Amino acid sequence: MHRRAWWLLLLTVLVPGSAQLVAGNKKLARVGISATIGFWIFFLLLVVIGLINRSWVIWLVTLPVLIWVLSAALIGYSILFAILTLDTLRLMRLGRLYSRERWITFGAVVLAGIFGTSAISYAGNLAGVQANFIGSIFNQGGFTSPVDGRYNIMLLGADAGADRFGIRPDSISVISIDAATGQTVNIGIPRNMQHVGFSSGSPMNKIYPNGWNCGIDCLINAIYKDAEDNHADAYPDAAKKGSTPGTEATRDAVEYVTGLQIQSYVLVDMASFTQLIDALGGITINVKERLPIGGQRDDLSDVKGWIEAGKQHMDGYTALWYARSRHSTSDYDRMRRQHEVEQAVLSQIEPATVLTRFQQIASAGQKLVRTDIPSPMLAQYVELAGKARAIGIQELSLVPPKIDVIHPNFSAIHEMVKRSFATTNAAGEVKE
Repeated sequence: MHRRAWWLLLLTVLVPGSAQLVAGNKKLARVGISATIGFWIFFLLLVVIGLINRSWVIWLVTLPVLIWVLSAALIGYSILFAILTLDTLRLMRLGRLYSRERWITFGAVVLAGIFGTSAISYAGNLAGVQANFIGSIFNQGGFTSPVDGRYNIMLLGADAGADRFGIRPDSISVISIDAATGQTVNIGIPRNMQHVGFSSGSPMNKIYPNGWNCGIDCLINAIYKDAEDNHADAYPDAAKKGSTPGTEATRDAVEYVTGLQIQSYVLVDMASFTQLIDALGGITINVKERLPIGGQRDDLSDVKGWIEAGKQHMDGYTALWYARSRHSTSDYDRMRRQHEVEQAVLSQIEPATVLTRFQQIASAGQKLVRTDIPSPMLAQYVELAGKARAIGIQELSLVPPKIDVIHPNFSAIHEMVKRSFATTNAAGEVKE
């Protein structure tokens, strides 16, 4: 009877429903075995499809409808597993075992039931969280096509702190990705660039026929707020397309600066970025110089602390101040630090961290990101992101002394951008 009890438990763990087939209710056995085989077939098909074409699997697992169905099925299966485990306990007839074996076997069944039910229901919950995450952020339909063989995504870092009036995207860059190889260049645009124009066909050309050129008050990062406050009617379809007038006006300016057609944008709320970093367990950065936390006054009398030079493991609050701090450094140093934070997050995301903290990461992500990337493009971008991470992301910062930010030579910048797509050094940096 002792051996029989352990065999029944082993059958339940390996093939839920098989214990009932050999010693119990055959109808319940058919339900359990059918459900188990159904999941085996589903995951086996995913493996086979992945061997044929990995992008097909990525497309399937980023379909919110399919993920919701999988989530419901897993939660239902966890309930079925709990029922089968309890029924297996009945079939074991523990009353006929000696006292010591009875309690050991009972403990093993309880542990198997708890761990099995918890693991399956947790997987179902993660699937539901993922479906909600994808559906809430990537809610645009359609497809985007590469232009000249590349996907160009505008990345805006919006730092709308309590001490600021409105949103000004202090971090502006273009992630340009080769559609075939995944070779990626991060083109950084300084927030204080002046005398920028707008791409051909932009409604902003009618409003500012001579470009955005009123001097220190017309920095490129101020276009967002100007369009939101004064020219929202220039982009009547922005909301329908998952965007805003400020984003679209900034996109037109960035296209003018880089000479690239921007297919999509991603706006990152830097305040919510702290929650993402905390959800990841922090990031590690090699700090090059001592920087203040806080400190809006010139004499630094309101500093709340310091980020010391050297390798530092930062929580979200510290990382935000590392990217935001301006004292004793230039805007270009600030751009560099913002890119360091972005790179640290990308490079330090590990599968185990994502798995164990997925709910917190997804929750932070929903507050963090706004984008018009179409959901059918997710599979393509996820695959390209994997290639980009393996190759390494190149950096091209449009800062002095390379360019004059007050009177930029945009033709020269366009040539610089084109060269960056083909010319890199061993460190993955753009050759000049």
